[in-house]
Amino acid sequence: QEHLVESGGGSVQAGGSLKLACTASGFTAKPYLMGWFRQVPGNEREWVASIYTIGGDTYYADSVKGRFTISRDNAKRTAYLEMNMLKPEDTAMYYCAAKQRRGGTSYLPGDFEYWGQGTQVTVGS
Repeated sequence: QEHLVESGGGSVQAGGSLKLACTASGFTAKPYLMGWFRQVPGNEREWVASIYTIGGDTYYADSVKGRFTISRDNAKRTAYLEMNMLKPEDTAMYYCAAKQRRGGTSYLPGDFEYWGQGTQVTVGS
């Protein structure tokens, strides 16, 4: 059974930093794309960043570009999201996602097959 488990969420003041981790287990084949999404109650799930596990190409939403960094450690089967210069509008539940099927996009939630349970990030003003 495939599992994604996020960690590292918490509460910080605006301008602070947090680093999220997502560890994958139970996968018979390594996902070829890992992504981070976030969601505020009442809103749709929003794509934040994606990384290809082979090659390491990264992609970011405009709202986080220059502040957030996605990375991965294939040996540890872990993806990270380093978040700097956090703003109150970054407050959300953050979800890790994994994609094994080829095709589709690197940013639409429906194109990712596996999801973690989420970790809360709260940024105070």
